[in-house]
Amino acid sequence: MKRNDVILIIVILVLTFGFVIASGYRQSRRAVDHAMAVVTVDGEEYGRYPLDEDRTERIELDNGAYNVLTIAGGEASVSEASCRDQICVHHFHIHYAGDTIVCLPNKVVVEIVGGEADDVDAATH
Repeated sequence: MKRNDVILIIVILVLTFGFVIASGYRQSRRAVDHAMAVVTVDGEEYGRYPLDEDRTERIELDNGAYNVLTIAGGEASVSEASCRDQICVHHFHIHYAGDTIVCLPNKVVVEIVGGEADDVDAATH
């Protein structure tokens, strides 16, 4: 192999690697742009919030209970709740399609729809 052949192979490999990285980044950004946090209260939809906009939403219930949904950095979490057990507050941040946070005492469910799917089938904490 001559010197120019080696240079040509290296250039082709670098261009291919750059294309793969750019395609993956564009695909992941497109998935986050379409991901939504859907909040349901007692089985009825309360609201839909895109994950690409940072915001804090207070979910008020008729009985005076509440949950605070925080969306930041493309992830959703419950940062505050009026329930005693606080399981929903200690839940990890969610961002994959199908991820959920449930507050049973307040009957609040936060679910991610759209966006990218998680390649892990299950996890325990």
